[in-house]
Amino acid sequence: MNGTGRADGSAGEALPAGARPLVSALMFSAGLLGNLLALALLLRGRRGARQRPPALFHVLVLALVVTDLLGTCSVSPLVLASYHRNLTLTSLARGGHICLYFGFAMSFFGLATMLILFTMALERCLALGRPYFYERFLSPRTGLVALPAIYTFSAALCSLPLLGFGRYVQYCPGTWCFIQMHLEPHRGLDVAFSLLYATLLLLLIVAVLLCNLSVMANLARMHRRGQRSRRLAAPEQPRGAAGCGRRMFSMAEEIDHLLLLSIMTITFVICSLPFTIRAYVNKLSEAEGDHGWDLLALRFLSINSIVDPWVFAILRPPVLRLMRSVLCCQLSPAAPGGHAVASAVTKLPARPHLCGQ
Repeated sequence: MNGTGRADGSAGEALPAGARPLVSALMFSAGLLGNLLALALLLRGRRGARQRPPALFHVLVLALVVTDLLGTCSVSPLVLASYHRNLTLTSLARGGHICLYFGFAMSFFGLATMLILFTMALERCLALGRPYFYERFLSPRTGLVALPAIYTFSAALCSLPLLGFGRYVQYCPGTWCFIQMHLEPHRGLDVAFSLLYATLLLLLIVAVLLCNLSVMANLARMHRRGQRSRRLAAPEQPRGAAGCGRRMFSMAEEIDHLLLLSIMTITFVICSLPFTIRAYVNKLSEAEGDHGWDLLALRFLSINSIVDPWVFAILRPPVLRLMRSVLCCQLSPAAPGGHAVASAVTKLPARPHLCGQ
């Protein structure tokens, strides 16, 4: 059937002797629990802030968690069913339809998750770098347009192997199906699609890193402006303190967003690079590929949707405040005339502070 095949070289229908479902069951449990926990925390946070419309960043975070949850629930039960029946994915249904579905779902949800992460980074970049454009043209409703566009693009791209450009193949021990990464004679288009997919992931990595660097540069400028404002506001007492306090609160919130986004980006890079490297190695090398390394790259790619919700669940406001304190306050240089400014500022009314907000 067009679009499917086996990369593990196994001819039988049964799983290899010694194949155990423990790792797959643990991954499914961790992914399901983490996504449900993150979703509950997001919904609870929204109940406590009903008077305010959700920010676009929070809409995208919710979409990321829901996408990861759907991805986990779409493929992991098939792996467990394969172990339970002691049959490979291609043998669970005639024609290899389950393998095709599994490969499509893996590639679709993986790409959609990474595109949402890029959209989150771009949103923060525009919010700080182009605030007037952001306020005029972007709103939470933008997410209702961006998300269908992301899902449509991901579905269209991941449908190409079903149309003959690329293949979804089964990997050893027979419980995984994904894009064909190994070069075979007279089937260059199969590996070309894996190269296309890997190149897109690489471009997303570079784009997210550039957006995060832009956010860091804008936060540094905000910090310098805030220091000047505090020095000027100190003699003016409460009047300047209110505006200074609002700026400090805004910067603290932006740093929280950056910390969350940066750790998700690090996870994204670690999980995506092995697949990207293997795709290029298999394309450039004429030697017989190592399917063990291909499978390892595939497993790294699948871990991303498991780790992301746990990052969000662990990095709650108290943890972010602690990280912000370590990264910002203890590394910030003392301002000239700091003692005089500090003594004047202590007389001001209480206001949000970058270190303790």
